[in-house]
Amino acid sequence: MAGRFVRSSKYRKEQCYDNIRISKNAWDTNLIKANPQYLSVNWEASGGGAFAVIPLSERGRLPEQLPLFRGHKAVVLDTDWSPFDDSLIASGSDDGKAFIWRVPENFTLRTEEGEEVQDVSPIKQLTGHSRKVGHVLFNPAAANVLATSSGDYTVKIWDVEAGTPRMTLKHTDIVQSLSWNASGSLMVTTSRDKKLRIWDVRQEKPASVSPGHAGAKNSRVTWMGEHDRIATTGFSKMSDRQLGLWDLRDPKEPLGGFHMLDSISGVCMPFWDDSTQCLYLAGKGDGNIRYFEYENDKFEYLSEYKSPDPQRGLAFLPKRGVNMHENEVMRAFKTVNDSYIEPISFIVPRRAEVFQGDIYPPVVGTKPAMSAAEWFDGAEGLPPKIDLESVYEGEEPTEVPATSKPASRVPSSTTMVSPTKPQQSEPAPAPKKDPEPEPREPAPQSAALRDPPPSMKDQGSSIAKLASKYDDKEDSSSDDNDSSSFEEVAKPVERHAPNKPITETAALTRETSSPFSPTKLASPVESSKPASTAPPMSGLAISGTSKPASAAPPPMTGLAVSGIPGGMGGKGDQEEEVTLKDIKALLESQSRTIGGQTEKIVALTAEVDRLKRAVGEKM
Repeated sequence: MAGRFVRSSKYRKEQCYDNIRISKNAWDTNLIKANPQYLSVNWEASGGGAFAVIPLSERGRLPEQLPLFRGHKAVVLDTDWSPFDDSLIASGSDDGKAFIWRVPENFTLRTEEGEEVQDVSPIKQLTGHSRKVGHVLFNPAAANVLATSSGDYTVKIWDVEAGTPRMTLKHTDIVQSLSWNASGSLMVTTSRDKKLRIWDVRQEKPASVSPGHAGAKNSRVTWMGEHDRIATTGFSKMSDRQLGLWDLRDPKEPLGGFHMLDSISGVCMPFWDDSTQCLYLAGKGDGNIRYFEYENDKFEYLSEYKSPDPQRGLAFLPKRGVNMHENEVMRAFKTVNDSYIEPISFIVPRRAEVFQGDIYPPVVGTKPAMSAAEWFDGAEGLPPKIDLESVYEGEEPTEVPATSKPASRVPSSTTMVSPTKPQQSEPAPAPKKDPEPEPREPAPQSAALRDPPPSMKDQGSSIAKLASKYDDKEDSSSDDNDSSSFEEVAKPVERHAPNKPITETAALTRETSSPFSPTKLASPVESSKPASTAPPMSGLAISGTSKPASAAPPPMTGLAVSGIPGGMGGKGDQEEEVTLKDIKALLESQSRTIGGQTEKIVALTAEVDRLKRAVGEKM
């Protein structure tokens, strides 16, 4: 999405979900989760834990009495929707259990007058952890495979259909965040021991363990879709919020080091959009959502959604649920004041009324790549995708086979962050020296992320430094093999009267002039020899030779100075005196010419006045 503007538009209050009682539990979770049909909310309920499911179509103020999903004996800490079944949801609770629920058909929050509100019960209980279940996460490729993390320092992999844990990933401290890769064969976790672990899940052991963020506060992690890259957010020892980009093949340290975001104390929640290759960062306790584009192994800052209303929880809608007729690329749901949920739409501002294929590539649909039994037996693969153009036209989703290789949007010829000088086409080449290698610019502080655009003050200082490189500096001497940095700046072609041969003194005079000031190439003394055979010269292509102009070299561009006998500064005082006399003679000749023209102007002015008086007397 480089070069494309993305704006965020806030819905009106009547488009929000009002009268919400969000859980006030301090456990670090996103509080809400969304799919194309429903929104789940950790509810502040008495008499055990509960969460609410809100149909996305039922906006506005919700009823005082809602049908809740009850069954846990303690507060609900996290929920997650199945990626292949929009009515299947899992929950984890402080009671040490994970439950599986199914949303009833034609589920609604609004009941008829006098009708009793009925709560929903779980369809399956997953028991095996000895402490609270803090996170639940479905496998993105296999159906009915669930991961749960617990305060007993383990992550269990469940066969939901059988209701039994099949694998256990043991940690040394509480797991703070976890994420699957696109094929569901690997998992990455962050924990309170400040370690980043990448797991080969079916081997039940970490493939790598590396130091993560050094701060004491919670860190988050997200796998970047089909890439072999991982993004993490956390804190430094000085409590600065950081962003890290990790290479799966060498996860010892982040690419380019950690990049500092700001000094806000809230945990930063990362969300990855694989279709637009964008990373969204939303902080707890602040109302802003920053988004970056992943390109050339770094994050390019795009823009920021700003709001005065802080958020505690946030969820993003899967891509198959966005409004493609409005060019909506993402939709977020944020909690505001623990009382209502506000949708935020990220829209590409286009007037086109047709399907925009560049911002809507094929995405994962509702068909898994394999069953749970196949996955536990070692099968691996990406789930099939759907063509969103068929959804745009209102037809049944057209299935597209999943590619075995992760798609990359990084072009072969990359666009550099630093400005580059455009190349100009040159005429016939002239003999010149090998160009010197262009000096490299100092590397930025972090190669993994570009900072937000500089301020006007920073831009002004940068321009001043750039301009200082080209100050006119008249040195008394210069080396013959001095290469100029202005070889691509062509000067206009000079048209002369017939010239006498270019002498060494004339070449010396031209060479000492400034490249930014006009240089008069014609000699004040006209030669009787015609120069019809001399090709035109572009810029200051000077060759210090005593041959006539008819033998001049072919056309040259830029400021290419070569071949002055003896070099600059190699002559004595006599040569300098000759040069000064030549300049003095030229100035005296010009002064005489200007004086003569001034006398003619005075005479013409007097004649005009005389004619005016004569005309006035006749009238």
